[in-house]
Amino acid sequence: MAKEKEPSQSVFDINTVRQLIELMREHELSEIDLREVDQRIRLRRGNEPVIIQGGMAAAAPTMAVANPAPAAAVASNPPAPAAPPVPEGVLIRSPTIGTFYASSKPGAPPFVKVGDVVSPETIVCVVEAMKMFNEIQSGVSGKIVEILVKNEEPVDNNKPLFRVIPS
Repeated sequence: MAKEKEPSQSVFDINTVRQLIELMREHELSEIDLREVDQRIRLRRGNEPVIIQGGMAAAAPTMAVANPAPAAAVASNPPAPAAPPVPEGVLIRSPTIGTFYASSKPGAPPFVKVGDVVSPETIVCVVEAMKMFNEIQSGVSGKIVEILVKNEEPVDNNKPLFRVIPS
């Protein structure tokens, strides 16, 4: 008698999907697309559904949806969601990886706050990288409308720090 082959456990089991979602949240990723032989899993944050192809369990798509959205469709073409409104303004971005500091020293007032008017030469923060404190200038004239990071938060190269409405 021939022995039936046991199915191997998929790397795309529900626990793996949950871990991928957590990593997406933690690292602010908008999409993950993984493939293994004939299996594929594609996770997107936002209003777009999760698309899973291959030998996945039917319950996995609903578990993998990061935001409330219609149930995920397997190998279908969902209508494109409406684009979220783009906030007005110009972003001041970090020129380097490091730690964001809103003020020159602990207890000192911040360089800028929401509502402040800045010129291109205005120092808006300091980013510390390897004990080097880099003063960041706004590079634009306008009004600070949003501070996008918290004091002492790690930042990556090109991470948005402030939103400014140019004047």
